[in-house]
Amino acid sequence: MNIPIRQISGVSEAAAQQLEKLNLLTSHDLLFHLPRDYEDRSTIINIQQAHVGRTVLLQGEVKSVDFPAGKRKSMAVLLQDGTGKITLRFYHFYKALMDQLAMGNIVRVFGEVRLGSRGLEIYHPEIQNINDQVPQPKQQLTAIYPTTDGLKQQKLRQIIDYCLKHYANDLPELIPEGLAKKYDLKLALDYIHHPPVNSNVQQLREARHPAQQRLIFEELVAHQLSLLQRRHFMQQIHAAKIQPSKAILKQFLAQLSFQPTAAQSRVTQEILTDLQKDKPMLRLVQGDVGAGKTAVAAMAATHVLEEGWQVAIMAPTEILAEQHFINFAKWFVPLGFDVVFLASKLKTREKNKALAQINDGTAQIVVGTHALFQEQVQFQKLGLVIIDEQHRFGVDQRLALRDKGNLGLTPHQLVMTATPIPRTLAMSAYGDLDTSIIDELPPGRTPIQTVAMPLDKREQVLQRIYQNCVEGKQAYWVCTLVEQSESLDAQAAEVIFNELTEKFPDLKIGLAHGKLKPEEKQAVMQQFKNNELQLLIATTVIEVGVDVPNASIMVIENAERLGLSQLHQLRGRVGRGSQQSFCVLLYKSPLSQNGQARLDILRQSNDGFEIAERDLELRGPGDILGTKQTGNLNFKVADLQRDEYLLVKAHQIASEMIQQTPDKAEALIQRWLPEAPRYAFV
Repeated sequence: MNIPIRQISGVSEAAAQQLEKLNLLTSHDLLFHLPRDYEDRSTIINIQQAHVGRTVLLQGEVKSVDFPAGKRKSMAVLLQDGTGKITLRFYHFYKALMDQLAMGNIVRVFGEVRLGSRGLEIYHPEIQNINDQVPQPKQQLTAIYPTTDGLKQQKLRQIIDYCLKHYANDLPELIPEGLAKKYDLKLALDYIHHPPVNSNVQQLREARHPAQQRLIFEELVAHQLSLLQRRHFMQQIHAAKIQPSKAILKQFLAQLSFQPTAAQSRVTQEILTDLQKDKPMLRLVQGDVGAGKTAVAAMAATHVLEEGWQVAIMAPTEILAEQHFINFAKWFVPLGFDVVFLASKLKTREKNKALAQINDGTAQIVVGTHALFQEQVQFQKLGLVIIDEQHRFGVDQRLALRDKGNLGLTPHQLVMTATPIPRTLAMSAYGDLDTSIIDELPPGRTPIQTVAMPLDKREQVLQRIYQNCVEGKQAYWVCTLVEQSESLDAQAAEVIFNELTEKFPDLKIGLAHGKLKPEEKQAVMQQFKNNELQLLIATTVIEVGVDVPNASIMVIENAERLGLSQLHQLRGRVGRGSQQSFCVLLYKSPLSQNGQARLDILRQSNDGFEIAERDLELRGPGDILGTKQTGNLNFKVADLQRDEYLLVKAHQIASEMIQQTPDKAEALIQRWLPEAPRYAFV
């Protein structure tokens, strides 16, 4: 029985609306809405034992109620027991509360003791009226839940307790027997919502209690099931068997100015093995900045093109899509292939022409943004989809492209990312994909030297940049905002552009940011690439996709505002040639301890995977993958770093359940991930 919240006894319409803000829609949601902390309310102490900073449970008689004058209207209630007195202070009060605190009433209150104008005070304590039959405090810890404005802890506890009493017994055991260990599901929930007073509170706060581990494991299994279900669904569908290229791959390699690295060749072979099967390839290619993922994607495309299939390349931004369009056109137009660009910025006539070419198959390679998802985009014979920076798209958007294949076949999918993903995160966010890693940079790359400097050394950095440009090299100056903002103390790109143009009139300086029209932005980027500009002032739009080997200095202003992975991405725009390159991280003093640690990590390492692991420890998965990608990573009880040791076992159990008990697998996903898309077990 999974009851809608409005049908649960004691849930008013107002409470239901508050619960919905917390995404608590059913009785099961409430059962699995677990405490964030606990308080000990098992012992009533004497008022004389209360002292500032202590959170206490007191009981006494209301001796007076008054409304003192002051800047804010308040109600002051004097509470007294046989040992002393204390003031209860309320800045929000209403008739029901005033009735509860009428003179002569015996009440039990809980709250933190502060020093106020009348001595010891408790602001807005929780209140319980005591009648002739005095109830003893419960010998259990009191749960503190995540809540929202207007929904008091006391009310939330009542609703959850009702659900525990009336609906918890209906919860079926879904994971295989033996894994429940000491606690079945009902016992585990009872313990977590109402731990005995002698429980190890620190163990509970760290989620190390066996009752919590029982739920953590089940949630991890549910997440793995969701990913495997998606993969299982895709594996029921057929794709074209692609044979190895006999001619086009050789022609492609012959025109390259470099030899593929051993890592690129290995990953290319893994892709080819997938393409030769009649099931759609679902492969993630990870590679650090500059590892050559685009060339690997192009090599994969040669096999598909040779057999007469179309290839689609999708990027999250128009600037990155345009960069891919330029590269693929440079490589494939000389080989006799038509390369078409599709983005929302195209004029109607250009867009219609592109759509017609895609539809009749004359466009053999199509490069674009999320515009490729649109319904009017109909491919004649789509064989391969290449998605760059997958984490910028929603988890399930790429599955929408399965319907674009036509001929009853699903296109193969190759997903690329230059954001190295820690193993833990890869298992949890990309568990439906096979993974390849390009773990080698092209030869001749000189490691980038990274330094962190306070903003008061900015003038020295500017002089170094000027000297660098005069010597014929190029530099980036990256800002975090486009326009000056009063709310954020960050230099804006436009302000710096004006400042440096005036300061260095003999330098050719360009400006690139997300508010420029795409054609203007592309023009500036092209000028910089052609060495027509010496210094490029930019926002983080240059994070991915820009390749300028002559650029040797990267300055990132207000570097403390950005995550490690993003800083590493930006740093990767230099060091793409053989000359020594530098990255200068300008920060505002004083740095927090965390800020110092982050910049130190970046100074000490050029390894994107190591940096991503540290970024995960410091910031969590949502910040690394982006909010769209992490829609399914909002764990209720699990924590990817803390509970990593359970992931392999959870994956194993999930694999067994899909094969042996698909009905229970579906029920477990519904329990923990009711919002996740459903994929039938065909």
